[in-house]
Amino acid sequence: MRIKFASFATLILVIFISCKEKEKKSESLTQMKEVMAIHDEVMPKMGTISKLVAELKPKVDSTEAGMSYGNAMKDLQAAHKSMMDWMKGFGDRFTSDEILNGAALTEQKQEWLNEEEEKVKALKIQINSSIENAEKLLE
Repeated sequence: MRIKFASFATLILVIFISCKEKEKKSESLTQMKEVMAIHDEVMPKMGTISKLVAELKPKVDSTEAGMSYGNAMKDLQAAHKSMMDWMKGFGDRFTSDEILNGAALTEQKQEWLNEEEEKVKALKIQINSSIENAEKLLE
């Protein structure tokens, strides 16, 4: 009887652990998809940034208005650089299998994913605000 109980308890424990692991993987997969969705949302705006920089460049001079154009251009360039830096850093931390196929993450990589989520959210704000500011100046 004790052997049956021990076997049953072990089976229940294995099932419980297995379910928890699946739950963790599901959460990581969802979070990875959210991070990539933000990236996919702002990545096409790199073309807009380049276009706006080209429009602002000839307007930059030593006047107050010209310096405003220069500051807007620098903000756009910084946002573009931030995107390139984020993508490189993200690619250095995660494999394509983890990014595209939802491969399980180690505890360390889960911590990194948490960090990267915060970074990409801040990046989205930086990109959108620099574009908005430049477009207002150019109106």
